[in-house]
Amino acid sequence: MSDTSTTYDVAIIGGGIVGLATAMALSRASGDRAGDFRLVVVEAEGRLAQHQTGHNSGVIHSGLYYKPGSLKAKLCTSGRESLYAFCKEHGVTHDPCGKLVVATDEKEVATLEMLAGRGEANGLDGMTWLNPTEMREREPNVSGVAGLWVPQTGIVDYFEVAQAYARVIRAAGHQIDTHARVTGVRAIGGDITLTTSRGLKRCRHVINCAGLQSDRVARMCGADPKLRIVPFRGEYYELVESRRSLVRNLIYPVPDPQFPFLGVHYTRMVNGGVEAGPNAVLSFKREGYDKFSCSPRDCFDMATYPGLWKLIRKHWRMGLGEWHRSLSKRAFVTGLQKLIPTITGADLKPAGCGVRAQAIEPDGSLVDDFRIIESEQFIHVLNAPSPAATASIAIGQHIAELASKRFGISTNPLSTP
Repeated sequence: MSDTSTTYDVAIIGGGIVGLATAMALSRASGDRAGDFRLVVVEAEGRLAQHQTGHNSGVIHSGLYYKPGSLKAKLCTSGRESLYAFCKEHGVTHDPCGKLVVATDEKEVATLEMLAGRGEANGLDGMTWLNPTEMREREPNVSGVAGLWVPQTGIVDYFEVAQAYARVIRAAGHQIDTHARVTGVRAIGGDITLTTSRGLKRCRHVINCAGLQSDRVARMCGADPKLRIVPFRGEYYELVESRRSLVRNLIYPVPDPQFPFLGVHYTRMVNGGVEAGPNAVLSFKREGYDKFSCSPRDCFDMATYPGLWKLIRKHWRMGLGEWHRSLSKRAFVTGLQKLIPTITGADLKPAGCGVRAQAIEPDGSLVDDFRIIESEQFIHVLNAPSPAATASIAIGQHIAELASKRFGISTNPLSTP
């Protein structure tokens, strides 16, 4: 049903955790327009947080991995503490359990030292170097030559976090529409009309938080994002209940610094389970959650994008290894055995998977940092993969501050929580 009788100050496209956090920040709009500030979130699916947010592994990241001074580093470290505070305030189950990053051979120690330096630069206190004996005191089944204990890491269910954000937004009197896929954007004069599957929405400003579809939405709005979203599927196994005791908290390998993927690891979940994974394989559908998902449109977009072919030429060996792990449980288990040698295929059962919206530049490079671009009436969030869920409150406040300057919207600083 069309809704053109109301002109919203801001329409946010995307009901994932970043879109909802942005709406929550903007819902604190103040000043002489506070009483009539109107905000709407439009979400394509029938429920909120159905894609990257709802398929998230549930890790509250510390900020260990990110280049000091980058948006990821700044927003992850501040957002982490805001998220912990929000969860306490709103009764969202979480656990600041800490994690162990393991160097499995001497060659990885130098990279682990580099990561420790980044962590210190990003304000992480209390990190502890562990020798093999000390590692086994924390994780008795782990194997490695050195480890780094990071106490700030935690776990949470991000779907539940997203629902809590939505409750805050609705309590402030703002609107969230599901089943509202945006199919057209038209700007005439000072107003923008969104064509959605639930009819028309009129607004003055648009914030694009469409995740896996963010580049397409940006083009629909008349912007040139100068990049392409390419989906990477991450597949998980889960430890069978009788073997969950192999993992006490979170156990991570030392990642390859060339890639934004952290390698297969063990993650204890707030529901008591333990996930093992993920790999990272090219998905043939942006919302493709199994090996056989395929979208002709998405495949055409990828096949005709030179940036993807340049990436493949540079990193085809790594890609083949990830596909091997996808197709062979034995290969997946071999990867996991680098951290816990006693793990076997019988200890694992298939679990879920997620799809990462990875932005790729035309030259084939992976966009490493968050990418947000602005125009007169629009803000586009074009690259917000992990740790965006951890950083979501800080990202929302950052976008609210951009909106204040760009759109003339007055906002109070987002409190914690």
